[in-house]
Amino acid sequence: MEAAAEAGATGIKSVVPEEVKQTNSDQDAGEDHPNEYRVVYVLGGPGSGKSTQCSKISSEFGFSHLSAGDLLQKEVESGSEEGKMIRDLKKEGKLVPSEIVVKLLQQAMRRSESKKFLIDGFPRNEENLAAAENIMKIEPDAILFFDCSEQEAMRRLLSRNQGRADDNAETIRNRLKVYSESTVPVINYYNSKGKVRKIDAERPIEEVYQSVKEVLSGIEGKGR
Repeated sequence: MEAAAEAGATGIKSVVPEEVKQTNSDQDAGEDHPNEYRVVYVLGGPGSGKSTQCSKISSEFGFSHLSAGDLLQKEVESGSEEGKMIRDLKKEGKLVPSEIVVKLLQQAMRRSESKKFLIDGFPRNEENLAAAENIMKIEPDAILFFDCSEQEAMRRLLSRNQGRADDNAETIRNRLKVYSESTVPVINYYNSKGKVRKIDAERPIEEVYQSVKEVLSGIEGKGR
């Protein structure tokens, strides 16, 4: 997996479909001003430590941290009709349509007082990527790619004591497989555009954060 995640630019093809389904979310996007936003996507496999680093980044650099997974869960907990649909899709093991994820992200961005966003766990597949480019129309400033080997990710996830039903060897392998097949091509695509900033995520938390700070300081210094 690590070799696949190297995201070399040579021979990479765009993973954005030629045709993107148009939905009512296009109307929502018209209310946004994507050029005013500063956006950093945060990608990496299960166990790579993305959430820990996002908390530190948002505190120091003033980014609003948006987790696609958290937004979906909050919608489920709200009891809305859309939330019920999300809940049912998850129970059936199906993916939530990208249009719904984009809608929730757009709503959260509009509500935020910040214009700087760390978007965690999105875009995680080709459909998400197409929606990000064609509906949200946001060009990220950078992609923070937290690179962690499958062996280290397995060790971390198995050692967690959070009572998660999906933290066992078989399901972790499946999650890592989905990441490798679905998200690594997205990382490759952005790497071909010179957007990826690869972080060695196997080091201690503070060492990882020092690398993150260097990357973000460079982004902040460029201005808009």
